[in-house]
Amino acid sequence: MNESGVGMTAIEIMRRAFNVHDYARMRESGILTEADHVELLDGDIRVMSPIGPLHAAIVSKIVKYLTAQLGDTAIVSPQNPVRLSDYSEPQPDLAVLQYRDDFYAQAHPTADDILILIEVADSTIAYDRGEKIPRYAAAGIPEAWIVDLTQQMIEQYTAPTRGQYTRVLRLFPGDTITSPIVSGLTLPVGALVG
Repeated sequence: MNESGVGMTAIEIMRRAFNVHDYARMRESGILTEADHVELLDGDIRVMSPIGPLHAAIVSKIVKYLTAQLGDTAIVSPQNPVRLSDYSEPQPDLAVLQYRDDFYAQAHPTADDILILIEVADSTIAYDRGEKIPRYAAAGIPEAWIVDLTQQMIEQYTAPTRGQYTRVLRLFPGDTITSPIVSGLTLPVGALVG
């Protein structure tokens, strides 16, 4: 009871989870635009942090290194959506995708198309580590990296099992990151974190 002696009832708040089709229609109709800088995670539309100059420079640098090493064996896709499920379509900073001649012109890549997802983090480390990495593992993405600009390191996540990555390596300048998923992919950590 409240102070007036009247019984209070709990109000149940209903939530509606958006699926990728709802999300696409919002973009097509102009409800959401590129200026909104959002992504879909578990049916929720999440606002992404703005991209600062250092963040953008690191993404460009990683694109250069990946493209030089991978050539035409894979597609390096910067800051484009990937479809993890019917309710999640995040925009990782970089995706390394299986090569396709059409470059995924008909639909966004799905979990089966993804070799590596990479997040570049400065102020977003908690979100990337706590929200995005678990969803990547749950979708069975074989490898994910967080390029942590604050700590000057790369966290490499591999071996997803039952929705969690079972292997995590922390690599620092002077180390080399080697992909167990993409044959021959080896990059100097120091060149990527600063």
